[in-house]
Amino acid sequence: MTPEEVGQRLVALLAPVEATATVSGGQAHSRATVDVPAQGWRAALLAARDDAELACDYFDWLSAVDELADGFDVVAHLWSTRHRHGVLLRARIPRETPTVESVVDVFPGAAWHERETHEMFGIDFAGHADLRPLLLPPEFEGHPLRKEFVLASRVAKPWPGAKEPGESEAGGGRRPIRPPGVPAPGEWGTTPTPAGAGGVGEGPRGGVPARPARERPARPAGEGSAPTDGGTP
Repeated sequence: MTPEEVGQRLVALLAPVEATATVSGGQAHSRATVDVPAQGWRAALLAARDDAELACDYFDWLSAVDELADGFDVVAHLWSTRHRHGVLLRARIPRETPTVESVVDVFPGAAWHERETHEMFGIDFAGHADLRPLLLPPEFEGHPLRKEFVLASRVAKPWPGAKEPGESEAGGGRRPIRPPGVPAPGEWGTTPTPAGAGGVGEGPRGGVPARPARERPARPAGEGSAPTDGGTP
């Protein structure tokens, strides 16, 4: 079946539910994409698995996308090992009550994915018996993949380059980033050093002052000097 046929078949199976089908990607990478309401989430995965023409028996992955004021998209990808086609399922859930039915009883492999999505986005999967932390320590507060989550590193230290919305009034591009431990030009002195002039410099932008020339001790008279009488030393 083509991606278009896969999507149309699944929409027909979900006739009581207002589902829509599109195709994502292109050429060999195109996939049927079916959007279903939250209440039809579990029914959509069941239909994709149990229908003989679809036979999407392999659960690939499940995650979410933060759409800010529009809520969250819960996304799952299924694959048919018999017919060699896949389908991408999406369900939009509100931000105020981010809950959708668990599909662990349909695909047991979804248990790990639902735990991670619950932990990272704060989405509840009704019927999942074990939504304990998977990747973060139990004392961690917040959901780091939500777009409003502020990284602690940006609070402790200014972030180089582009800012997140609300972090700075000034937008714009990225500043050059030096490797850790490398000082800014001029921090080790005020005398610019041209590149390649005895020290480590950065040309006209300034840099590390050149090292002073090392003075060699004077040699005693006659030591190491060439003979003046034509004889051997």
